[in-house]
Amino acid sequence: MLEKIRRRVATHPNWALALLTVAVLAPFLAKPFNLDDPLFIRVAQQIYLHPANPYGFDVNWAQTVFPMWNVTENPPLACYYLALAAGIFGWNEIGLHVAFLLPALAVVLGTHRLAGYFCKQRMLAALAMLFTPAFLVSSLTVMCDVLMLAFWVWAVVLWIEGMERDDFGKLAVSGLLIAAAAMTKYYGACLMPLLCAYSLLCKRRPGRWMVYLLIPLATLYAYQVATQALYGHNLLFRAMEFTTFAKGDPSYSRTTAVFTALTFTGGCVAVVAFFVPLLWRRRALAGFGGAAVSFAAILVFGSIIGKNPGASPWASPMFTKFQIAVWAAAGIGVLALAITDILHRHDALSWLLLLWVLGTFSFAAFFNWTVNGRSILPMTPAVGILIARRLEKKFPAGNKVWSRGTVIGLAASAALSLLVARADFLLARAVRENAMETCSESQAPGKTLWFQGHWGFQYYMEKSGALAIDLANPLLKPGDTFVVPANNVDILPPSPGTATLREIVSVPGPRLLTTCSLASGAGFYDASAWEPLPFAFGNVPPEQAAVYDYGPPEAAPAQNPK
Repeated sequence: MLEKIRRRVATHPNWALALLTVAVLAPFLAKPFNLDDPLFIRVAQQIYLHPANPYGFDVNWAQTVFPMWNVTENPPLACYYLALAAGIFGWNEIGLHVAFLLPALAVVLGTHRLAGYFCKQRMLAALAMLFTPAFLVSSLTVMCDVLMLAFWVWAVVLWIEGMERDDFGKLAVSGLLIAAAAMTKYYGACLMPLLCAYSLLCKRRPGRWMVYLLIPLATLYAYQVATQALYGHNLLFRAMEFTTFAKGDPSYSRTTAVFTALTFTGGCVAVVAFFVPLLWRRRALAGFGGAAVSFAAILVFGSIIGKNPGASPWASPMFTKFQIAVWAAAGIGVLALAITDILHRHDALSWLLLLWVLGTFSFAAFFNWTVNGRSILPMTPAVGILIARRLEKKFPAGNKVWSRGTVIGLAASAALSLLVARADFLLARAVRENAMETCSESQAPGKTLWFQGHWGFQYYMEKSGALAIDLANPLLKPGDTFVVPANNVDILPPSPGTATLREIVSVPGPRLLTTCSLASGAGFYDASAWEPLPFAFGNVPPEQAAVYDYGPPEAAPAQNPK
């Protein structure tokens, strides 16, 4: 039976990969919208009604009302796709997640095809990419990241094929895909210098191929002209300015950013950690062990992570620091995998992989406004290919590449990635239940229910009829109720004497693993000096929301703590 399955997989690898991807993601299709999902949905709703003006509305974000063009840091192509999907499936969670299965499938199948130009073990490369926390968690959002990666991978595939065969038709299609990637997420524009460098290494001189890189350049220029005409601002330049502004925060430290980027690289592409015994010799393994010990010492005795330990609930537990040290050492392993590949091969394809991985890491560490799992995601196809290449070099005959160790490594990475995806699912569900339960218990006839906070909490609070507080123009009246969630951003608790705590609504979420929690040190979607892990094991607090009655204590109803 097992041999029959192997033959089927070998005969129809694309079908096998597609079915496996759907099987892995299908249990999470009902995941509630969370984190920045509501921003993309809000733009898609605007596009559905006014397709030529995607950002022509205001949104309450960061506790005040801004024009949407001033809030978003991404171009709108993913939102157009979202609007199209909603026209078919509706605005429900399952329908929109089903639509975003297609980009996930495109990434997996594209990685399988791309790997054929680098190694023989294409299936291994695709599976190593699939079973990473970065890919599985990002595939369960309706944001732009996986769609951008789908365009990215297929642009690289067609560009390599076009360069090898002087097929200018494929180069033209690749240029269009680069433009689509850049219009999905600005980072997609990095394909232009990446593929230009690869082509110069291949051909050793400029050529007609350079013309096709003008397609994404012209597209970005047209987008800049259009947004300038619509909103009076060049939105690409605005995104760059926002990154500069974020780096100017007094709490920003380049050393901290690099350290956090290493931790996120090791955790988000954890498959490398599970393959370490197969990829490296004993001397290298000792080096990684030494790096982990060094990082642990820095965390215990130094101050690279966490500039304000008194405000950092995770700063004392040794187990959390152990996780940081392990994943930071694994992050070094990811970078070493790319560097050693170029030292052994010295060809244009190796340079492509090296620049792909190091470019993604550098962007996350130095140029992006924050380190997060979404900024690490683009390197996952390259890392999967590097693992397959490394194993092929170690076992040239090929008979030991799919050894027991390989199967165990993939299984362990799959188990971890699925656990992280499940934790992210449970977190989103707890946020939704917390918002809906708060609304059902706190709304009263003739009274307005207000709230602070964003992400999925804002989406489901507004869906239940609550209003977001605008701190620039607060409209609360004595007797109104307002809600402050604990695990959120831009929170401003009431001043003493201005409100009375009525109750705290608490909903259990993930128990021992989470992707977003200040108390646990996890910040997959937005790391900072106090959330240095993409995901964290340990005791995870429930999702809580404090309900206040606005007005002096004598004007408020009697407290009824829950």
